Amino acid sequence: MNKLEAMQVFQRVAELASFTRAAESLGLPKASVSTSVQQLESLLGTRLLHRTTRKVQLTQDGIAFYARCRDLLSDVEELETLFAHTPGALHGRLRVDMPTGVAKNLVIPQLPAFLEQHPGIEIELSSTDRRVDLVQEGFDCVLRIGTLSDSGLIARSLGEFDMVNCVSPAYVARYGMPMHLDDLDAHVMVGYATTLGTKPYPFEYLDTTAGSGVYAWRMLKANVTVNNAESYSNACLAGLGIIQVPRVSAREQLLDGSFIEVLPALMARPMPISLLYPNRRHLPKRVQVFMDWLSELMQTYR
Repeated sequence: MNKLEAMQVFQRVAELASFTRAAESLGLPKASVSTSVQQLESLLGTRLLHRTTRKVQLTQDGIAFYARCRDLLSDVEELETLFAHTPGALHGRLRVDMPTGVAKNLVIPQLPAFLEQHPGIEIELSSTDRRVDLVQEGFDCVLRIGTLSDSGLIARSLGEFDMVNCVSPAYVARYGMPMHLDDLDAHVMVGYATTLGTKPYPFEYLDTTAGSGVYAWRMLKANVTVNNAESYSNACLAGLGIIQVPRVSAREQLLDGSFIEVLPALMARPMPISLLYPNRRHLPKRVQVFMDWLSELMQTYR
């Protein structure tokens, strides 16, 4: 048994939570993948995975081994590219996560240029409003918009996105155009809540009467509350209420008239942009290169 290859197979099974999907992604027979993991478990003297007919899940020993396995394989990959001086020399798989709107509007349209420069890199791009577990789910880095919680991860600031208040023409036709703060008493928002059933976020605005840099909140009626960015924008397009989003996320709709900017003097505070990655001694060069590229890309749209 080649120990490094067995570790690579185990890592893939752990990340995909499936022997079948791991075998497909590695181009190996499922039986070979299963045998490789069994041999690794025999070598270590412990069970790494719980196997059922429905899912594959890491054991406690498997969680610990997976973390060390990722570090070791990353170090091996870094050694392979240690003396690579040309972009095309970088290779390997890169797993990243980012909000749906950022992926759709900013990153994916620019990915062909990145992959043309680095044809040996394969990217797995997850885009969801769910806060993924970077370590547990095997991500190399994640891009997050908003205030960070203390996660024990390393955070790299990429600046901030300015916000904008938007409505649709259908909304204006029904409710009119809000011009002043007090007008909001006769208007509605699209509610946004990370967990449905909890109170949606209020309308946030810069309170110029309270001094520089002071933000205040006002609760508006919300006939519809959603829990993801795509539904939030679509609800606005349907005329269901005012939304507050990063300006870059609404750029196309503002240009084509699908969205109308309102109350420009009452903007919510800018959204921080951050890259998170595990606390490792050395990041694979392909991860460093991708994060640098992503950082430059974000500066373009700030």
